[in-house]
Amino acid sequence: MTYCVGLLLDAGLVMLSDTRTNAGVDNISVFGKTFVEQVPGERVLAMLTAGNLAVTQAVWNRLQEGVTLGGQVQTLQSVPTMFRAAQLVGEAVRQVYDADGPALRAQGIGFDVSIMLGGQIAGAAPRLFLIYAAGNFIEATADTPFLQIGEHKYGKPILDRVLTPATPLADGVTLALISMDSTLRSNLTVGLPVDLTVIRRDALQVGLRRRIGEDDPYFAFLRQRWSESLREAYQALPRPDWLG
Repeated sequence: MTYCVGLLLDAGLVMLSDTRTNAGVDNISVFGKTFVEQVPGERVLAMLTAGNLAVTQAVWNRLQEGVTLGGQVQTLQSVPTMFRAAQLVGEAVRQVYDADGPALRAQGIGFDVSIMLGGQIAGAAPRLFLIYAAGNFIEATADTPFLQIGEHKYGKPILDRVLTPATPLADGVTLALISMDSTLRSNLTVGLPVDLTVIRRDALQVGLRRRIGEDDPYFAFLRQRWSESLREAYQALPRPDWLG
């Protein structure tokens, strides 16, 4: 299991992924699930992955080598728009399914993959997509300015209540980390360290890449203060007068 979250804000993109991969309780490993492609000043794209590790790595490798789309071999460095980039990732997923799907089914293994793709290409606004195992996809909007893949249910409530497109980037980072902390506390299959990527609007390059572990001072403070704040808020609530 994994948890990845992406925020589409007026000021840019915040993308966060955990790094835990497991093939059973006694086979737990750390693998980065964030992949970045950039041509500074022209484009920057970040891809977060969840699902079967062999499948997600195969998708990324196909994207590096080039995928035929619309009769042309293209990569994330050559597609003209973010929409075409999402189409390219979807086509790579379908190609991996065609190549590996039958063998996986023969072994009783499902074709499990979800991919989040965010970024900006010069001349257009930042965009954020979620690509499914069938290769189709949806896009984040002003009504729902965030997307999640993997174990999403624990980290969703804080985003539903607080996040808007106008949220500043720094606040978006805090919200993404709180969302991740809520998931870490409730699901042991999601684990530290986590990888944070920040892309500022119109910068056309990665603004920040940071691996955050147990020893990160800000994240440690945030986890403690958020827990304390929840307890304080709960204790300040009035008790129901109809309880008797």
